[in-house]
Amino acid sequence: MTNFSLVISSPDGNRFDGEAQGIYLRGANGDLAVLAGHIPFITSVKKGVCKVIDADGKEKLGHSDGGLLTVSTDKVTFLSGSFSWDE
Repeated sequence: MTNFSLVISSPDGNRFDGEAQGIYLRGANGDLAVLAGHIPFITSVKKGVCKVIDADGKEKLGHSDGGLLTVSTDKVTFLSGSFSWDE
């Protein structure tokens, strides 16, 4: 699967900064998935679970209190007020 550059950032610092295969979360209009080659867009993100599939195909689950997701042609950025990974 093709990877893309993903940054998940909160006021506490970057929670993820690297290559990923996908990110899945709840956007303003419902659940969404971003994979490599997705069209550029910006959306607000609702509080809830965030799933990241890293470059090796490993699934990581986290929780966010919401934020802003920006998808550009070369990078995906999720800015969250609070973000923590499940242990």
